[in-house]
Amino acid sequence: MTRLAALGGAIVISFSAVFYALSGVDPVSGTFFRLVYALPVLFLLWWIRRGDDQRPLRSRLMAFVAGLIVALDLITWQTSIDYIGTGLATLLANLQVVIVAVVAWLILGEVPSRGLKVAIPIVLFGVALVSGVGQADAFGDDPILGTVFALVAAVLYAGFLLIYRQSNRIQAPPAGPLLEATTGAVVMTLLVGWIGPDIDFTPSWPAHGWLVALALGGFLTGWLLISYALPRLPAAETSTFILIQPALTMVWGAMIFSERPSTLQLWGAVIVLAGVAFVAVAQTRSQPTVPDEPALETGQR
Repeated sequence: MTRLAALGGAIVISFSAVFYALSGVDPVSGTFFRLVYALPVLFLLWWIRRGDDQRPLRSRLMAFVAGLIVALDLITWQTSIDYIGTGLATLLANLQVVIVAVVAWLILGEVPSRGLKVAIPIVLFGVALVSGVGQADAFGDDPILGTVFALVAAVLYAGFLLIYRQSNRIQAPPAGPLLEATTGAVVMTLLVGWIGPDIDFTPSWPAHGWLVALALGGFLTGWLLISYALPRLPAAETSTFILIQPALTMVWGAMIFSERPSTLQLWGAVIVLAGVAFVAVAQTRSQPTVPDEPALETGQR
């Protein structure tokens, strides 16, 4: 059952970029509605187990602040999709696994393994190939700009992770901190929409049908399945499921949108996937997770 939950979660999440692309909305509007449509369900899930959520106000505020950051992550990631396609954008956005490890090394003082020191430059080489630098046949309207946005999204998601983890140290039901983070993300998205590109508040069909699928599928259902399953699996199996999501997104991108990365971009994708899996396994083995701890390192956007 655990493996089926992990597989189901990875498959559902792999459609997130596809649902956004099919909606045809701009990144800010897409971010706003994917969050708003999930809020009532999250509130209901939290309300059912509200008595089990004993976190102090400080922890709740931290989850809210984490949500402010993840809103920028989602907007940036969805912008990268517009430039480099669903598959490559999702692949690069999953680099938060590596970024968290680097931050733990450089800022938090955690001693890195020799393998991590070797993996980082190899992953960066893979990123350069994916960006299409010097490739006349590189896929994407602007692959270099798309790569930059995806990397910024990965950095933002890493920042979200570092704060969000601190908001649920007592292991409250996951719907609580996720509800607060989602609320914070809605607030930030409204702020971005007020300052920059306007949010299109008028629902239209089928665009908002895809956004509902994104909110309730990739964002909510996938998150719950993955956060239940991955902490209960061995590290080697965890790495497999981490690879499934971006790999499947690349498959859906090819099948649905006829995305055809160049040969060098594909080789870069393989290198990045292998590097992410390696770092994820190393981190999982060195820092065992606790059952019911959200496994957010998997890039659940």
